[in-house]
Amino acid sequence: MSQAPETNAHLVPIPHDAGRRPRRVTTAGAIYERLYADIISLRMPPGLFLQEKRIADEFGVSRTPVREALLRLSEGGLVDIFPQSGTVVSRVPVAAIPEAVVVRKALEGTTVEMAAEAATPADIARLDAIIARQRSHATAGDTASFHEEDEAFHEAIAQISGYPGIWAILKAVKVQLDRARRLTLPALGRMGNVVSEHMIIRDALATHDAAAARSAMIHHLSAVIPDVDELRSRYPNYFC
Repeated sequence: MSQAPETNAHLVPIPHDAGRRPRRVTTAGAIYERLYADIISLRMPPGLFLQEKRIADEFGVSRTPVREALLRLSEGGLVDIFPQSGTVVSRVPVAAIPEAVVVRKALEGTTVEMAAEAATPADIARLDAIIARQRSHATAGDTASFHEEDEAFHEAIAQISGYPGIWAILKAVKVQLDRARRLTLPALGRMGNVVSEHMIIRDALATHDAAAARSAMIHHLSAVIPDVDELRSRYPNYFC
C-alpha cells in the first residue's frame, strides 16, 4: 500500500460511486473507512485484536490518526477499547438487530413510496444494472460483491426518492444488522431470493405503484432478518 502522509490535516481522496459527489477525508477518516469496511464485511471478525502500531505502519502514519479512527469506531459500537489492554472488534449485540429492522421498514417503506412517484426511465435502468450485477455475483457465489450491490440498490432508491440523506441515517442504524446478515448470505438460495425480491420492488417502481412498492419493500426487509439463535449456535463468540 502506498504511504499516506503523517499529518492528519492532509486530505486523502476516497473513490466514490456514480451519482455521488466526490469526497475528501482526513487520514484518520481514511483509516476509519478502511477498518469500518473490514469489520462490517467480517474480514475483521468479532474478537479480533487490533494493533495500533500495525495499522499505523500499514498506512505509513503515526498512531494519532489511528487512535482517532478507533475512537470513532468505538463510538459506533464496532470496537471495544480497553485502557492498558488494547482494542478488539466488538461482538454483535443481539438486542440491536430487531430495532434496526423496525427502523429500516419505517424509513425505507417511505422512501420507496416516494421513489415510485419520482422514478424516471433512467432511474429504472440504473436499478436494472445493479440487479444484473447482483445476479452475476450470485451465480459466481461472490457474497462480498453481492452485498455491495445490495447496498447500492437500497441507496439508489433513497436517491431516487429525493431524500438521499435517509440512507446515511440507515447505515448508522443498521450497522450491527449488517454484520449479522453477512453470516446468512451463504445460505442456500438466499442470494437468488434477494434478486427476485429486488425485481418485484423494481417493477413496482417502474409502474409508479407506490402501494405495491411499499408492500414489496416491507416483505423484502422482513425476509432479511437473520435467525439470531441459529447464528449464535454456529458462531458463539460473535454475539453478545
